[in-house]
Amino acid sequence: MIIRRYLVKQVVSTSLVVIALLTLIMMGGRLIKYFGVAAQGRLDASILFSIIGYRLPEFLTLIFPLGFFIGLMLVFGRMYVDHEMAVMNGSGISRHQLARLLIPMTVIFLAIQSFLMMWASPWGLRQFEALTTSQAVRTGFDLVRPKEFISSGPYTIYAGDLSDDRRNLKDIFFYQRAEKEGKPDVIILAKEATRVEMQNDAASVVDLTEGRRYEIYPGKARYSQAEFQSYRLRLENDAEAKFESAEVEALPTSKLWKNRQDPVVASELGWRIFVPFSIVIALILAVALSEVSPRQGRYLKLFPALLIFASLIVALMAVKTRISKGEMDIWIYPVILLVYAIAGALFSRKQKLAPKIKKQIQRVRS
Repeated sequence: MIIRRYLVKQVVSTSLVVIALLTLIMMGGRLIKYFGVAAQGRLDASILFSIIGYRLPEFLTLIFPLGFFIGLMLVFGRMYVDHEMAVMNGSGISRHQLARLLIPMTVIFLAIQSFLMMWASPWGLRQFEALTTSQAVRTGFDLVRPKEFISSGPYTIYAGDLSDDRRNLKDIFFYQRAEKEGKPDVIILAKEATRVEMQNDAASVVDLTEGRRYEIYPGKARYSQAEFQSYRLRLENDAEAKFESAEVEALPTSKLWKNRQDPVVASELGWRIFVPFSIVIALILAVALSEVSPRQGRYLKLFPALLIFASLIVALMAVKTRISKGEMDIWIYPVILLVYAIAGALFSRKQKLAPKIKKQIQRVRS
């Protein structure tokens, strides 16, 4: 049918543009964050785009329904403003019939969203974890740059010079803040430091030569000093510097199903199964909320409609948290979707319901 092809072409092209724009905005912010980490020397710049690629499906799981909804709102709003909807209504084609013409396309979008949530996003998270684990976020002496003070956790390090292979440092200043109250801060000055390769040890180990070690007690007139010819220093890596993603979110769907009795697993499993149906809710709400008069403009109801659809996503995310704590059952997901579907159906029938409600009110008054 010509009308179906026209509608599908308009909705798909508009939705893809919106999805691309939202993805660019969200991933751009994340890319800037990773560039900052790489600039500090804590991440290899060569894997930045691999990281972004692996995280992309995760972002698309939220961007895809929102982009589809905005695309529907913009297309239907333009049809009202350009009088296309009035012409179709005059020809005997209602907006509900137009919505039914879009059902096959909506099913395709639903399948894509299900694929993203069931397989693509967990796979991307697993690849991301494997990449960051093998890369290892660098800390300690890995951060050192010549003639710069570098802080990492409780450590502050300065080196006057650094060899190309990062194994030899000269003119070392090292400061370690005490982890517990009453313990001394440590300051070490050394002429040279050499990296020591230790197997199966994530810490940074260096041998310092010709230096002094000071223990200082903050707020007290007390310190100790020791000179050394050779001193081995071991720096534990900062656990907070590692990139982490929720373990359950990276698990394959088959493993989630096997362990579905666990509340945390159940919340994630329900999220993957039911959230794709927000695509269907997007169609129902867009048909109901996109109606505008030509004088009002196509963007009049876009922002309020966005708030309503965003409230659906927020409600599902809130429910996910409650289910993970064992406070709710997994079936609350379809209940929320059903509530929004019924609300959308009522909104779309408001022109028919309003006169009937008005008559009922008049009867009661009389």
